[in-house]
Amino acid sequence: MEPRDFFVGNDLGLEVFERVKAHLGPDSEARVTKSQIAFRRRTGFAYLWAPGKYLGNPEAEVVLSIALGRHDHSPRFKEVAHPSPRHWIHHLEIRQVTDIDEEVTAWLDEAAERAG
Repeated sequence: MEPRDFFVGNDLGLEVFERVKAHLGPDSEARVTKSQIAFRRRTGFAYLWAPGKYLGNPEAEVVLSIALGRHDHSPRFKEVAHPSPRHWIHHLEIRQVTDIDEEVTAWLDEAAERAG
């Protein structure tokens, strides 16, 4: 499956994918599955998914989930989960492609660095 297949009917999702992929460059792989697009190096560190596939009335078309080694308390995050002692998953609702700004790319760089 390709990103355009994953985000069929969701132009914002595809734009966000392209912006994130362009920022991360060739050192990061994008793996598309039925439920998400995972950005990886040695391990996964960021995930794009479409809440509309799972929720009846989503608040955003696209969510970017970023795995950090710490809890970032930014109010931009909808939710922060702590699934294991070393990882905090930060869920960021994306409403427009410009939401992928310098602050978000800094978080992506931090997460990518941790992923090898």
